[in-house]
This record gives sequence, C-alpha cells and structure tokens, in this order.
Amino acid sequence: MARDPSKTEKATPKQREKIRKKGNVPKSQEVSKTITVIGGLLGLYAYISYMSSEFQVAFRHFLTEFMSFNVDKQSVYSLFIWACLFLAKMVLPILFFIGLLAFIAMRKQVGKLWTTEVLKFKFSNFNIVNGIKNMFASPKTLIRLGKSVLQAVVIGIAPWLVFRSEFDNFMGLYHSDAGQLAEFMLSVGFKMAVYALIPMTLIAIADLIYTRWDYEENIKMSKQDVKEEQKQILGDPIIKGKQRQKMMETMGKRMLQSVRKADVVITNPTHIAVALMYDAAQAPAPIVVAMGANHLAEKIKEEARKHSVPIRENVLLARALYKSVKVGDVIPEDLYKAVAGILAGLSKFRSKLRKK
Repeated sequence: MARDPSKTEKATPKQREKIRKKGNVPKSQEVSKTITVIGGLLGLYAYISYMSSEFQVAFRHFLTEFMSFNVDKQSVYSLFIWACLFLAKMVLPILFFIGLLAFIAMRKQVGKLWTTEVLKFKFSNFNIVNGIKNMFASPKTLIRLGKSVLQAVVIGIAPWLVFRSEFDNFMGLYHSDAGQLAEFMLSVGFKMAVYALIPMTLIAIADLIYTRWDYEENIKMSKQDVKEEQKQILGDPIIKGKQRQKMMETMGKRMLQSVRKADVVITNPTHIAVALMYDAAQAPAPIVVAMGANHLAEKIKEEARKHSVPIRENVLLARALYKSVKVGDVIPEDLYKAVAGILAGLSKFRSKLRKK
C-alpha cells in the first residue's frame, strides 16, 4: 500500500501514545524467534546431561521390569500416568524457559502494554479484495516472502555444510557404542544449529531495523495533522479569544456591580475612572472596587450616576491610581493625602467628621 505523500512530519508524543493504545507497536518476529532458538539451545545444552541420566534410569527400570509387567487396565493406566509425568519433568522446564525468553524479547521491543484493542472485531479485516491486494501488491508481502525464502535457504544449507565437513567421521561410527553415537549426533546437531543461527541473527537484526523504520514511516503525520493537534492541546485561538472576551465581560459586569458600593469615582475626566470605597472596618485605607479606561470608564461613570455615587475630576490622582493599583487593592500610602482630601469634601464623610 502506497504511503500518503502529505505525511512528512514525525509523529508527536500524543499521536504515538494514541497509536500505541490501539496495539500498534513496532515489533520484529524474527528477533523473538532467533532469541528463543538461541535460548532453547543453551537451555538444552545445560539440561542435556540431567535428561540423559534420567532417560537411562527410566529405560533400565522399564527393561528390567518389563518381563514381569502384568498387562491389565490398572497397570497400563499407571504406566501411562508415569510416562506423562516423566515426559513433563523432562520437557516442561525447557518449554517454560523458552516461553520466558519469548516474553522478555517481546517486552523489550514493545515495553509495558496491555490492551484489548487488537481483539476487537473489525469488518475491514475480512475484506477479500484488500486481502488479495495486500497479498500480491504490498511491498511488505514481498519482504516477508524474501525473509522466508532466505531463512529456508540458510536452514537448508547449514546441514549440508555440516554433513560435508563431518563426512569422513561417519565410517568410524560403525565401531561406536550407543553413548558415543549419541554424543556424535548431539555435537553435529549443535554445529548445524550454530551454522543456521549466525545468518538467522543477521536477518533478525536487519528485520528489527526495517521494522522500526517502517513503523516510523507509517505513523508520520501531515503538517495539517500537527496543527490540528496543537489546536487541541493549546486550544483554538478563536475559541480562546471568545472565552477570554466572555470572561472579561463577566468580570466587567461584576466590577460594575461593585460601583454602587463605592463612595466616590475619580476621573481624569474622560479616559480614566477609578471607584473607591472606604470602610475602616474592612481596611485602614480606601479600596479600589472598580477601574477602567475609555469605554469601561464611561460605563463606570454611568453606573455611578445611576446609584448617586459622587464623581470627582482629578487628572493626576486618577492617572496615579490607574497605574499603581489593581481592583481589590488598597491605595498606596503616598496617595492617602490626595484621596483623603477628596473624601473629606463628600457630604457622607463631612457628617461623620461633625459627629466626631
């Protein structure tokens, strides 16, 4: 199947994780196969002496007791159970070791991954037309065929090379006993396996490199895909702008609602408006409850007029407050005197001063 030429960018971490959760990961079957064969041979080599001694004991016992063996239902059943347990004791350790090696080899390639996605039914997997196309027109099919043919040739040539090198030793086997014959057969078999494993290892390394390269090529993304993912992560600028605008509108409405609590609004007079509230029980100095410039300043003044909040013009003080404080802050100490002068002129505070 031809790759999409628009997909030129490396997959992002998010895309890799998404693909990985679907069970799509780079793995070479040749690596697992080669490791299990090598491990199985090494395990067999280490275990063969124990197996040999156990088989000798079993055969001696069987041949010794055979003459007095009573053939009936119970004895045959007992013999069958014994044979099964004996073979399990001989074979299961090797099989378990090979299975463990296969698991480790795959785990090292794939990493920690448990998913049921690969077990889900997909109708596309049963598309006969696509299956035929992939069988005859896919480069991957040709590569798999090439690997299989190469391995078959290697496995076929290895015995021939070994037999050719050992041919002169065959005549000497005529005078060998069973132990010598078994030793010769095992050594020749081991040599055959080594001859076959060397090219198999090279094929596995090449397959691992190709598998990872092919995986990276298949998961590549287009520039548009990367942009769309960035939008999802960072948020669409248009949507974020609308959200920010809505948030500012909400904050502006809350701030305008606070103007009715203000004691005075100081302006510059047209561009800036700062609403102050003084309550000695809350803070030792006046607090800025609303502040804005231009259009928002007009809204603050309009809200102040609606709720009969005094508006006082003081250009320097309005600018100083606008630059140095934020909504909810207490005014700076260096502006106490200027603000106190304005508050002292208000009827609300004059009545309080007279009471004092």
